[in-house]
Amino acid sequence: MNKQILLTGGAGFIGSHLAELLIDEGGWDLTIVDNLNDFYSPEIKRANLAALGGNVDFYEADIRDGDALKKVFSEKRFDAIVHLAARAGVRPSLQEPRLYAETNVTGTLNLLELARTYEVPQFVFGSSSSVYGINSKVPFAESDKIVNPISPYAATKAAGELLCHTYSHLYGFRTVCLRFFTVYGARQRPDLAIHKFASQITTGEPIKVFGDGTTRRDYTYVDDIIQGVRAAIDYDASMHEAFNLGESETTELSRLIELLENSLGKRAVIDRQPMQPGDVPITFADISKSRELLGYKPKTKIEEGIAKFVEWFESDRRTRS
Repeated sequence: MNKQILLTGGAGFIGSHLAELLIDEGGWDLTIVDNLNDFYSPEIKRANLAALGGNVDFYEADIRDGDALKKVFSEKRFDAIVHLAARAGVRPSLQEPRLYAETNVTGTLNLLELARTYEVPQFVFGSSSSVYGINSKVPFAESDKIVNPISPYAATKAAGELLCHTYSHLYGFRTVCLRFFTVYGARQRPDLAIHKFASQITTGEPIKVFGDGTTRRDYTYVDDIIQGVRAAIDYDASMHEAFNLGESETTELSRLIELLENSLGKRAVIDRQPMQPGDVPITFADISKSRELLGYKPKTKIEEGIAKFVEWFESDRRTRS
């Protein structure tokens, strides 16, 4: 008999890749909850869903709506929940902090309450490297305290992790929090830096570079992230755990732009801007724990990953033109 799994945010970038993997793997009855909001084009999300064929049960629902979620749980009995639905992005969270809190904190609380009520044994939560804030120690390890977030988005993700810990402690189901480090690849959201930069380089629009280009990120290819998420679904050790999912290498922003220029065959027009509130100077994942306990083995170096992204980007542009 197939296992039942609920995937929130399954129409989005990371979620649609995970949905594909689970469908291809077999052995799962997949239910997706997504509200198809207009943070970026809902048509992109609808296309992601359409590509999954008839292999999922889809509910268009907002995780802030407890009654809508309760209807889903009343009709299914889930063996696992993978909770990826969220309001994402550091800078937008400065403009709409209440919306981020309602979605990322209240929405997560709604799902944890339903996991408790319906006795779901495994809850996987999509967190973020932003929970580390400006961390004086690099690389970032899961044992580092997450008490210094510097954006509302980061604070909501830290709050979600704390709620997961609380529910696991009180009610005895397993919660696994996955701290994603700057995910990129095919179907990346158009608001994210790599996708946005590729579009701007292609059209000749200036790229806004905040700071002097020396900020560094641990860019992680989506296929590697999905490998880690899939392992977390099966994780069966301690009742609550947090894991870093990154490449464990950092790339300067100026180097990232250079790689995009090389793959696109076109030079970028740079518009220098001051550093923005909420931005951190570096993200850098210590993945030794994930390697040991999840068998996590990222394979895609930034040079290969950018080339693969650009191949998808140009194909997607041709399809949409």
